[in-house]
Amino acid sequence: MNKAWPTVKLGEVLRHRKEFFEIDDTAEYKRCRVQLHVKGIVLRDVVFGADIKTKQQQECRAGEFLVAEIDAKVGGFGIVPTELDGAIVSSHYFLFAIDEQKLDRRFLEFFVRTPAFREQVTAQGSTNYAAIRPSHVLGYALPLPPLAEQRRIVAKIELLAGKIEEARKTKDAALRATDAFSPSALGAFFRKASRQVPVVELQSVTSQLTDGPHVTPQYVEDGVPFVTVQNMVTGRLDFGNLKYISADDHAEFSRRCRPERGDVLYSKDGATRGHPCFVDTDREFSFFVSVALIKPIHGELDGRYLCYVLRSSWIRDRMLEKSRGDMIPHIVLREIRRFPIPLPDIAEQRRIVAYLDNLQAKVDQLKALQAQTAAELDALLPSILDKAFRGEL
Repeated sequence: MNKAWPTVKLGEVLRHRKEFFEIDDTAEYKRCRVQLHVKGIVLRDVVFGADIKTKQQQECRAGEFLVAEIDAKVGGFGIVPTELDGAIVSSHYFLFAIDEQKLDRRFLEFFVRTPAFREQVTAQGSTNYAAIRPSHVLGYALPLPPLAEQRRIVAKIELLAGKIEEARKTKDAALRATDAFSPSALGAFFRKASRQVPVVELQSVTSQLTDGPHVTPQYVEDGVPFVTVQNMVTGRLDFGNLKYISADDHAEFSRRCRPERGDVLYSKDGATRGHPCFVDTDREFSFFVSVALIKPIHGELDGRYLCYVLRSSWIRDRMLEKSRGDMIPHIVLREIRRFPIPLPDIAEQRRIVAYLDNLQAKVDQLKALQAQTAAELDALLPSILDKAFRGEL
């Protein structure tokens, strides 16, 4: 903190307002809650007084500092926003009125997000009882420059925070566009191909199209990998976080369907339906009934090409249209067998795969860059706040 600024206890600029009132069973009340990690105060719900068990409650006022008794050590505090003026909280919350002749509430709102404040909160209380008491809050210290300087600092922080938020929105929009890029772009690609090459039903270029065993296996501690949708949603088999079945069960299941290198797995049930996964391993494994096994006919259909077709909106739109079920939507094998596949010759399929692999690599690079940018943006505001309360802004 800036040594030129006096450091004061919050008790000099805050007053603990402990005022309770009796709930009216016929009235309607807004209840608010404090989000953890200093994420602000939000509306919890709107209820009638008859539904509130504890009849003694506190009424919040806009601009007050609200602290959660139990959750303060994990950032459970903040300034009551205007839209929650009049909302109620229980005795497990503490309300503090701010002396705005000495302290700008926005200055306090930014200061409580800093490590300097969070460390004070964490240090209070015993290890056996994590709750914060009003006396603890009033004992926390903060730097207190003159009001005019507080407001200048707040204006500078808000300006920089606004620019960070604009950058975040731009980044989020770009990320959404990147996520939507592959299915939509692939859809346009294969719709165009469908006007130039034959379109056949998937079943005509597969030697087998079936699903996994219709029984829940007995899992064992160590055995043959049993693949679920969670192991294939990225489009490549992930043998991490696996379940296992016995060799005997695997042998029994393999009589019905045995995946091999070059095959394609396709999720057909629930929210994750429609994810294809190319089998690029010789490792033995079994899989669940919610997954379909597609065996392309060698020399007629390339499995990697098929994965791109299945990922595209050309197929995904059809899959969603043909799905059944309200609680757990699913696509049946009969509909999967009828999927329309644009089918150039095998050499052209492989050329398309090489082209799309290169395109996908560029998309992956962009996503990695966006993730790095997100981390940098997340670090910017704490850095700005640190400078601000050291008097360097």
